[in-house]
Order: sequence, then C-alpha cells, then structure tokens
Amino acid sequence: MTQPARPAVFVHGLWLHASSWDPWLELFQEAGYAPVAPGWPGDSDTVEATRQNPGQVAGKGLDEVVEHYAKIIRGLQTPPVVIGHSFGGLIVQRLLGQNLAAAAVAIDAAPIKGVLNLPVSALKVASIALRKPANRNLAVSLTREEFRYGFGNALPQQESDELYDRWNVPSPGKPLFEDALANFTPRSPAKVDTGNKTRGPLLLTAGGRDHTVPKAITHSTRKLYHKSPAITDLIEFPDRGHSLTIDHGWREVAQAALDWLSQRSI
Repeated sequence: MTQPARPAVFVHGLWLHASSWDPWLELFQEAGYAPVAPGWPGDSDTVEATRQNPGQVAGKGLDEVVEHYAKIIRGLQTPPVVIGHSFGGLIVQRLLGQNLAAAAVAIDAAPIKGVLNLPVSALKVASIALRKPANRNLAVSLTREEFRYGFGNALPQQESDELYDRWNVPSPGKPLFEDALANFTPRSPAKVDTGNKTRGPLLLTAGGRDHTVPKAITHSTRKLYHKSPAITDLIEFPDRGHSLTIDHGWREVAQAALDWLSQRSI
C-alpha cells in the first residue's frame, strides 16, 4: 500500500493573494507533494473579489492567522511541509516551533521577535501602514510606486507593474503594528519558539536586493536559532528582491526549496 503524498501548505504574506502560489503548487505536485495554498482569514477566493472587499481582512492579527493555518494543518492526515513568504515566513516559523509541521521554508521572512537589525528600507516599507495609527484596524493597500519599491525594485519597471496588476491586494495593517512592537511586547505574537529542540528542519532564504526584508534581517533571524540543535539552514539569492516568489525567476527559488527538502529526506 502506497503512502499518501506529503502535504505542502503555502502561506502568502501581506499584499499578495494566495493564488500567486499557483505555479509553485503545480511544481510541488509534479514533485510528489499534495500542495494547497489557503488564503488568510477574510481573503476572498480571487484577487478581484479581495480588492472589492478589503474590510473582510481588516483587523486580522498574527495569532488569528496562525490559528487559521493551524486548524487547517490539524485536519491533515500527515504533518505537512509549510512554506511561507514574508509575513507568511514568520507564520510558518511559528507553526514549526509548535511542532505542527514536518519542515518549514521561510522565504525572506518578516522579522520575528528578537531581531533588532531593521534596515532603513524595511522601515520605509512598514511605514506605509505605521504612519497612521488607525491603519492597525484597517486594510492597507499599496500604490504602484510602493509596490515597485517594496517588491519589484530588482525587476524591470514593466514586470513590476504587471505583477502589481496581477497579484496585489489590500492586507491587514495589524501584523505590521504587532511586528513593529514585538521587542517591546512580552507576549508578542511575533515570538517564535527558536529554542525548540525537537522541531523539524527550517530553511531561511535571503534576497540580496530585498527592500522589504533585507538580508540582514534573515541573518539576524538565523542567529536567534543558535540555542537549538534542530536544523536551521540559510540560502541567499544575491540578485533577488521581495518579488522572488512571483517574478520571472520564481522557479529558481522553488527548485531550491524542493532540493533542500529532498536533501533533508522530507
């Protein structure tokens, strides 16, 4: 009797719709996984519907999003691989730290509690929401220019604009406020159990030209795991920006994740 395929749960970050993972789902299915990409709580099924109903995602915080994915995972027959980008990368680290996943890939992940090195470009992107306190309970949208700076800076203008038109959606401002205050909040939802000795392997990736999550954040995150003997690996993509999961070079990143999972026999 053949064993069922290992589930792979994909978690998007702010300002991208879950359907932006569609090419990854096809590749992972071909590689023998059973992939799914559920949206955040409040997300609609399509980009257009999510744009038309931004209030449905407003006010959603990290704990609510983590529990949303944890509930999905508890309904699976086998512990999944969890793969997240940006804030999705933070979320999958929490899920892995709670022993809900067999392994995690955190792609240019938002800073977890304990990361103190926040470069100016990261603060500039976060300020899109943080500059107005009311945004904590609202859905926040990016302009084309803000998307270009935060996601598409390593791309030709035309490709950045095309990605914006195809995938960009309003997202809750609350996670940005929670992350900004993480190091001043004792029970911050951005805290990850980095000392967990029994968790599965973790792969962190860093984009060398990423404005939203500069590589310094990823390297600082890696250092926070030093007390755990569990596997924590890091791969750097020197010429890639924050759009690395959706732009013309997505397959390089996806294949690197697949190769790493194969190396770790997961």
